[in-house]
Order: sequence, then structure tokens, then C-alpha cells
Amino acid sequence: MRTQILREAELLINGDRALAYGPPQQNFLRIAIGWSVILGAEVDEQQVALCMAWLKIARLVQGPSFDGFVDGAGYLALAGELALT
Repeated sequence: MRTQILREAELLINGDRALAYGPPQQNFLRIAIGWSVILGAEVDEQQVALCMAWLKIARLVQGPSFDGFVDGAGYLALAGELALT
């Protein structure tokens, strides 16, 4: 099951989602700019990815969902990429 979750996340972040939303750094930068205005505090791309992962985790607390685990794994992978490159 863990491999299936990670493979599905990889397919999404490098396939359909990448095509739909563009490069993650560019997409998360757009989100970060908006959140920075709303929150009145600087938000960066990695923080956006971590917050999106946390959103998925918070929803998973209510009940398990394959899609939630896949999306959470995908957001964490993207946060790692942003932090480590």
C-alpha cells in the first residue's frame, strides 16, 4: 500500500497536476503572494507546500482517504524539493 501511495503521488506531481498547475515553484509562489497579503506576513513557496500537506493531514484525522494520503505525500515531496534545491 505504501508503494502504491507514493507511486500515485509521483504520477500526480509529475503528470496531471504539473500540467494543470504549472511548475510547483511558480504555482506555490502565486499562492504565497496571495497568502502573504491575506495574512500580513511573508509566506514562501516551501511554507505553502507544508501548509497544504498539513491541510491534508488535518482532514485525514477525521477519517482515512487514499486520495488524502496521496496528496499529502505529494505535497511533502514538493516541500522537500523546494527546501533542498
